Amino acid sequence: MDLGASENDSVVTEFVLLGLTDTPSLHPILFVIFLLAYVATVAGNFSILAAIFAEPKLHTPMYFFLGNLSLLDVGCISVTVPAMLRHFMSNNRSIPYTSCLSQLFFFHLLAGVDCFLLTVMAYDRYLAICQPLTYSTRMSWGIQQALAGMSCVFSFTNALTQTVALSTLNFCGPNVINHFYCDLPQLFQLSCSSTQLNELLLFVAAAFMGVAPLVLITVSYGHVAAAVLRIRSAEGRKKAFSTCGSHLTVVGIFYGTGVFSYMRLGSVEASDKDKGIGILNTVISPMLNPLIYSLRNPDVQGALRRVLMGREPPK
Repeated sequence: MDLGASENDSVVTEFVLLGLTDTPSLHPILFVIFLLAYVATVAGNFSILAAIFAEPKLHTPMYFFLGNLSLLDVGCISVTVPAMLRHFMSNNRSIPYTSCLSQLFFFHLLAGVDCFLLTVMAYDRYLAICQPLTYSTRMSWGIQQALAGMSCVFSFTNALTQTVALSTLNFCGPNVINHFYCDLPQLFQLSCSSTQLNELLLFVAAAFMGVAPLVLITVSYGHVAAAVLRIRSAEGRKKAFSTCGSHLTVVGIFYGTGVFSYMRLGSVEASDKDKGIGILNTVISPMLNPLIYSLRNPDVQGALRRVLMGREPPK
């Protein structure tokens, strides 16, 4: 443990991430697995972006937000996986205190924007299906930019607040984190000062950025379901639901793993279950999102084929 003197206390200047396993022989195998997952995630999400840029048919609000979501997925996996790959190769599992705070900040920044964008996308589907006559004016280009910008501002404020509040805590040792990246619950357990204010801030953030968006998403899709069920044509109902199914799947994965991660603040020791949830949050979900959004979407599939084959979109 690397300790430095600060007044009369010993202060932790770096943390040690235990990672996924203590078995060195598994490190090369895990390195290959997570490297492939990282490459697949980056390639998949940038393919979605390329398809959206190349296909005029996809220049709509829904795909504008989907493009932003793809960028967030690339950012989210880039915050955690490259550092984990370095630890697999070097067997050096230490991370400086400042790097730990930086990782924490960017993880909460990107996850927060992701949370708000999923809510905005639900609102977009509500307007498109329930308010089609006013959709173009209520989801104009200026409003799209404003919604994306507000998502970034709210998330930045929360991430900065959580990071600054954490930086006021004292860490006197131990400095071992039973995880593969720095996050609030694990760091709270290592602090030798009171974390009541930090846990209160996290609770308020969870209500504002977790519970409130989930309620809005539920209400939006409640109206969408009622409107779709009033459509007499079976084909019409199928088409309307197909535009919502992918988004609901992503929402389920995102909120399901997020709720489990942060409802365990009272546990004394972090368990290996947290690592599994962390992998779902930071690796599996960003990797699956391009597949979820393209598998049942013929417009995206057609645009991807044209991008990969170098064909011009039909005029």
